[in-house]
Amino acid sequence: SDLQKQEERGELLQPLIFVLLVLCSVLLYFKVSLMDPGFVKPEEEEGEDKGQGVVIPQILGDIKLRHCGYCLVKQPMRAKHCQLCQHCVRRYDHHCPWLENCIGERNHPLFIVYLSVQLVVLLWGGHVAWSGLYFEQSREWLQHNAFLLVSFLLIFIFTIVVLLLLVSHLYLISCNTTTWEFMSHHRISYLRHAERENPFDQGIILNLWRFFC
Repeated sequence: SDLQKQEERGELLQPLIFVLLVLCSVLLYFKVSLMDPGFVKPEEEEGEDKGQGVVIPQILGDIKLRHCGYCLVKQPMRAKHCQLCQHCVRRYDHHCPWLENCIGERNHPLFIVYLSVQLVVLLWGGHVAWSGLYFEQSREWLQHNAFLLVSFLLIFIFTIVVLLLLVSHLYLISCNTTTWEFMSHHRISYLRHAERENPFDQGIILNLWRFFC
């Protein structure tokens, strides 16, 4: 049959991989949006204080940790209270409105993986939409290809957004800083009083290794 011939030629492998990538992106979306981003809990304060010495540079050792006026917990270094989640989040990056969850210490690496998979899906979908177009200057052509044109335009816009997000996050990760620290550097006490502009930067390779591994 035609289906068997297509299978023998390997023509069914690409659609299968594409479907699996879409499924993977959907699962990653729910995983990142539903998981704990690194909420600071009162019972973890003592353990957090002990672990801070490993990641806090010596030049920041004399800066006192502050208590959150909302959660009433001692905030670890690089934590911030999120008004939308009503929790303090360790290594707070930002609150993502698309995921309706904070991006923090625990789900930030998965968020990068999600953006990467989503970018591959969008580029693949854009290629498929573009390959289905053949241009003619007629009203009938426009009526028959309107859906493909709109699809390609939407895919193009989302691809640019996801690409910019991924590149900006990878840049900040390579510098060992967060979106919140980058945008509010002048308002954060442990950065404002630091001798270096970014006291957490330990070089690109080590920054990436500590983030992903």
